[in-house]
Amino acid sequence: MSKRRAATHPCLVVCPPGLESVVSDELADLGIRTLRSSKGAVSADMTTRQLYAANVFLRCATRILVRVAGFTVRTFADLERRIAEVDWDDWIGAGDSPRFRVTSRNSELWHDGAVTQRFEAALGTPVEGAREQLVVVRAVNDRFTVSVDSSGAPLHERGWRQAIAKAPLRESVAAGLLVAAGWDPTTPLVDPMCGSGTIAIEAALLAGGVAPAAGRELAFRFWPGFEPGTWASVAVEIQKRRTDAGDPPPIMAVDRDAGAVDSARANAERAGVADLIEWRTAPIAELARPDGTDGRPGLLVANPPWGGRLAGGDLRNLYATLGRVASEGFAGWSLGVLVADRTLARQVRPGLTEALQLELGGRQAWYLTGRLR
Repeated sequence: MSKRRAATHPCLVVCPPGLESVVSDELADLGIRTLRSSKGAVSADMTTRQLYAANVFLRCATRILVRVAGFTVRTFADLERRIAEVDWDDWIGAGDSPRFRVTSRNSELWHDGAVTQRFEAALGTPVEGAREQLVVVRAVNDRFTVSVDSSGAPLHERGWRQAIAKAPLRESVAAGLLVAAGWDPTTPLVDPMCGSGTIAIEAALLAGGVAPAAGRELAFRFWPGFEPGTWASVAVEIQKRRTDAGDPPPIMAVDRDAGAVDSARANAERAGVADLIEWRTAPIAELARPDGTDGRPGLLVANPPWGGRLAGGDLRNLYATLGRVASEGFAGWSLGVLVADRTLARQVRPGLTEALQLELGGRQAWYLTGRLR
């Protein structure tokens, strides 16, 4: 067995900016201790099994990079020598097509394209039709960090979302909203402005114990150093989580746009949870609790429009209506609202607590939570 496969891997878990603490908690649930966090990333050392499990079970991550080399160089001759010293055998196979993502800041070797050429000369250029392996190279102040991607396609791309509503919310962010609000997946959940259904679908998958990357062709499964026995252990856990999940709680997705509801339902069907969600077409003013709650409190979580065709007073009225309906019909429930303008949140309910500060699509956003008395 190669010493690298037996070792602990230094990893960087990439995530949407603002979800670092949520990802750290997810890692802790897997027995993985966070070493440090930076904007949009969490560092941790993982065993091979933990690396496999993190890719499968993390709901709020984008990808997991394994750091395979680090060195300081200031000339291309030294760079070529250090590339040749890296043992690539566990990560890149003979038929693989490496793809390099290079960024260089404040370094003597500042030209990203020239650095990429040195890596391609040593490891090969992209080949159409071959398995692609992403290699991420980052140079800061002449210090190079070289990582291989263990995930493949971004982890937030669950594979079920094809019908896209306006301003879709990433699946990883939707999962983060549920966690940050402290949602107990045995209790009811309502999304009154469901759009493409992402929040409700993520809630149904979480309640059903479904691993977010179950069935995905994760990159590490094609590494030459892949350990089938270790993976078999993770596969058993994937099934066990589904088996151990209890009956799903009432989950309801509502939108005033019938087309959005139809699209959301189609996404839920691909995710295998359409029958676990109650679908309604209704405006905010007519919002009511889902069937089967039996008086139990749950979570009312909303991602209202940020602008677009609605602006100024129209937005304030929409948020105020949400607040009124929530207070009148959902007493005792928890409330979570994602906004791009914190002043609008006061139209929903004064005194909400800032649970997350996010950066979504280049815009600042805040997730505010509280309880409806």
